[in-house]
Amino acid sequence: MAQQLGFDLPSRTALGRDAFFVAPSNAMALAMIDNWQNWASRKLALTGPAGSGKTHLTHVWADMAGAQIVTANDLAQADIPTLAQSPIAVEDIPLIAQDTDAQTALFHLHNLVLAEGHALLLTGEAPVSQWALTLPDLKSRIQGATAVALDPPDDALLSALLVKLLADRQLTPKPDLIPYLLTRMDRSFAAAIDLIERLDTVSIALKRPVTRALAAQVLDNGTPSA
Repeated sequence: MAQQLGFDLPSRTALGRDAFFVAPSNAMALAMIDNWQNWASRKLALTGPAGSGKTHLTHVWADMAGAQIVTANDLAQADIPTLAQSPIAVEDIPLIAQDTDAQTALFHLHNLVLAEGHALLLTGEAPVSQWALTLPDLKSRIQGATAVALDPPDDALLSALLVKLLADRQLTPKPDLIPYLLTRMDRSFAAAIDLIERLDTVSIALKRPVTRALAAQVLDNGTPSA
């Protein structure tokens, strides 16, 4: 059988509901997203570490709710009244902890979107209590939202994430690759994302397939030679 070599193909990230792998660490968050029409006060704060699935769930929710997605950093220049005309997801709230203009814009968006009868999804890596917002009225409103966290991954979820990351890059691993990676990698979402990116980059550069042998060299030495 011919080996699968690395080619510089475009990465296509699957963000649909069917591509989201359900595990104990994320089941509660997914249930809250699925039940979005019954959110208390029509708002939810979704938290979890980088790569944990926040963006994926945000896109799942946006598709179900007909919502727009905006990054918190962009709010100061955004047309807030227009954004408030539909459900809205605001990602990476902690990034505006020192940005008074963006916090003020979020405060007005929060009030307008709820006044219009729409739903509001807010995301950030840390728990809401650690978002360090400095605008008191905004802080109190966000801390009043129901919050749900994506927990650290177990083996089943990490395995599924690795397979998905490889599939997004149009790579199909041999059966021995994923179990091997699980025994050697740092056990976090961010580490999984970084590892697959490095494997793909090295595979393309060296024109070698993504195998256990290549993974061992990347994990041991960083960038192996041809």
